[in-house]
Amino acid sequence: MVYVIAHLKAHAGRGDEVVALAGPLIEATRKEAGCIGYELYRKPTDPDTLIFVETWKDRAAVDAHFAEPHLQSFKAAMADLLAEARIEVVHPEKVEVL
Repeated sequence: MVYVIAHLKAHAGRGDEVVALAGPLIEATRKEAGCIGYELYRKPTDPDTLIFVETWKDRAAVDAHFAEPHLQSFKAAMADLLAEARIEVVHPEKVEVL
């Protein structure tokens, strides 16, 4: 299994917009082949900090997800909402930071 941890920091007061836009992404992603789990969490003390925790069958499934139109649309919509973003792909033998 491969895990993806996506740390998103929305501009102040924009976290609700990110969550709203994430709904269709989450629904579509959970239907992808190779998706085992796909959850979005908000930091209780800072609602503009969001974390996606994803579990995938393998790296090929992650690569396919990265190419999906629903993810590309989400990324485009986030361009003006995010102050920071960091994605970690966690393999059994290494961690990639994208």
